[in-house]
Amino acid sequence: MPSPDLGHPDPGRLPAPEPDRAPDPGTAPEPPVPAAAPAGPAVRVPAPRAAGAAAAPPAPPIPRPARLRRVVAVVRRDPGPYLLSLGLFLAYTLVSVLRYRRMETLSWDLGIFEQAIRGYAGLQAPIADLKGPGTHILGDHFSPVTALIAPFYRVFPTPVTLLVVQAALFALAAIPVTRAASRLLGRPRGLALGLAFGLSWGVQRAVDFDFHEICFAVPLIAFALEALLASRYRAALLWALPLVLVKEDLGVTLAAVATVVALRARRDDPRAARWALGTALFGLAAAVLVFTVVIPAFNTAGDYDYWTKLDHSGNGPLDGLGTKFRTLLWVLVPTTALLALRSPLLLVALPTLGWRMLSGDDHYWGTDWHYSAVLMPVVFLALADALDRTRRSPRPLVRAAALQVPAAVAAAALALTPSLPLAALTEGRTYGKSERVRDVEALLARIPDGASVEADVGPIARLTSRCRVFWIGGTRGVVPDWIAVDNSSGWVPDPLEYARQLHPEARFEQAGAAHGYVLMRRV
Repeated sequence: MPSPDLGHPDPGRLPAPEPDRAPDPGTAPEPPVPAAAPAGPAVRVPAPRAAGAAAAPPAPPIPRPARLRRVVAVVRRDPGPYLLSLGLFLAYTLVSVLRYRRMETLSWDLGIFEQAIRGYAGLQAPIADLKGPGTHILGDHFSPVTALIAPFYRVFPTPVTLLVVQAALFALAAIPVTRAASRLLGRPRGLALGLAFGLSWGVQRAVDFDFHEICFAVPLIAFALEALLASRYRAALLWALPLVLVKEDLGVTLAAVATVVALRARRDDPRAARWALGTALFGLAAAVLVFTVVIPAFNTAGDYDYWTKLDHSGNGPLDGLGTKFRTLLWVLVPTTALLALRSPLLLVALPTLGWRMLSGDDHYWGTDWHYSAVLMPVVFLALADALDRTRRSPRPLVRAAALQVPAAVAAAALALTPSLPLAALTEGRTYGKSERVRDVEALLARIPDGASVEADVGPIARLTSRCRVFWIGGTRGVVPDWIAVDNSSGWVPDPLEYARQLHPEARFEQAGAAHGYVLMRRV
């Protein structure tokens, strides 16, 4: 199975891949000397309270800060969105962390992001050696937002930290989706749409596929569109602005959000509309600057590596039309029954759909991987907006039908879930760790901390937290201390001979093997 990353080359399809001052606590302060009482009438001192007299009432409790009181009041008034988010967080965390525990990581992406975040956590440059020795991650994709994970990673230096943060961010997005839909359609229908969003195929695929920076974009878009639907235009723009720090193409998505804000605000808040147009221009300018200046400045070749994804020497824009059309149907039919087409919010999905469908890389065309996650808050909130419009139709039949749609899309999401990653939570094997995994982990534990290792997908995520890890065949002249490969499929007929081919000037010996994994040490 191919395993593309978010623009990273597909490891499964790489050939030998190409070539990261207070008083002293021991001394009690002197008590202050009381000042002399001013001359004047004598002050009457009240007599002591007689025994048995009623005690003074207790002091009132210290009030909570006003903002905290408001938050608590909101949660108490409608706990549904928050309980749903909590449940989704637990489910997402189990799916991704248990997959990691079973050593079923699908790609090298988790290792790449861990290397970058490990650099941030050490207050160093975010170097991802898996992309090539010394590769600066900002020269590959512009995602400085991932530095926010560094404090957590410094406390918990493991790939699991990235997976838990990702699960929390995806689950967080369910709160604004559910709240916005509840405000427009009522609580039961809003909760149904929130559930449908949380179980949507786009989110489930992303949760299951390692870690990716777009987990930050999903809640940002959701909160921005929630504010937009509530006519809080400035808040919508402020929620969308950080998108430029999530990934290079999302500046265009910021421009799309700002354009929709301008369209909705032009009559009731012209000043906000002008701010929105300015924000749209900023988003476009930021995207151009990142593509043409920022990323090339960090890139060793002085360019943006993924322009080749638009190269149609292999595939043209008209190739794969069947796959592209099916993807569009999956985006719109089980999620919104096509009703999202009635809302201008759907414009926010166009930038992502546009670059995917115009790309010459067929990995972007389908429904696999994580590429559709950013579309999910857009289509569900567009549906809520469309249903709010439709239920005010003068035709009773249309109004009645609109009221049933939230339940229908929730039922569709539930019906599809047995074929999606969350279904694994119903299987006993999901929660176990096999003898094979224990043996492989024991084998990889022979590699000392701080060693340099050349590895393929299987061992990567078990090593990047403590070793310098290169992609197999991508060391670019660096001779590693160890080579670790998952040869379960037999893709390397003779591992030692393969090591000699990779590094003719070095000599390696086999240090161990377990269930198809082979470990070689430089001697």
